[in-house]
Amino acid sequence: MTQKQFRLSAYQFKPSWQGALILLICVPLFIKLGFWQYGKAMLKMEIEAQYKKTVSSELTQLPNGVEELTALQYKKVRVKGVYDTEHQILIDNQVEGAQAGYHVVTPLKLEGTNDTVLINRGWIAGGVKRDDVPVFVTPSSTVEVVGQLWMPNKKIFTLETDEQRQAETKVWQYLDVPRYQKLVPKLLPIVIKLDEKSEAGGFVRHWEMPASKIASHLGYAYQWFGFALASILIYVFTGFKRRTE
Repeated sequence: MTQKQFRLSAYQFKPSWQGALILLICVPLFIKLGFWQYGKAMLKMEIEAQYKKTVSSELTQLPNGVEELTALQYKKVRVKGVYDTEHQILIDNQVEGAQAGYHVVTPLKLEGTNDTVLINRGWIAGGVKRDDVPVFVTPSSTVEVVGQLWMPNKKIFTLETDEQRQAETKVWQYLDVPRYQKLVPKLLPIVIKLDEKSEAGGFVRHWEMPASKIASHLGYAYQWFGFALASILIYVFTGFKRRTE
């Protein structure tokens, strides 16, 4: 089997089959990765737009449907209820001002309903030793909670085993809503981050929209597209050989 040769002045285009094979594998892969990063950037742009649109509005009651709750993410809510101290937990590995600590998450039994919602009351410092669990005070009377509605992240990487997740402990590595729903009946799959000005038993609260890194995703996308283009140019450049008479 002979290869076709394209001549250009003193050179002829005679690519190798190995180079063609690498090109056929790499270019589609690079383009796919580029569109993946570009899609992530567009998704985060939509999230930021939704955040800015809904952050200024306020709700006085929560809907029951999960889809309705998802659509209301980032809205400001105002609810009343009583804290369930029996089932409150600490989320480990939370940092504030370069100091390690915990986020205090306490279920709130909503007034006038059978529903319960999780309240992130903010950050508290950890003890001197790793095993020193901090002691804190929780209001026992009815409180009015004002805060922002957030949907917990479902994609969590953890080194915890199933046995560790099922163990009865007050310190969790991350907020596992399905796990929580087994402990607390009628628990809504949302979290209300207590407003910084609220006096409903809060701690350090410096809530911010998570860094979206839109520019980084776009940069990665253009980088992958650049790799695809560079692969083609290298293939063409190395395919030209000087003619020998």
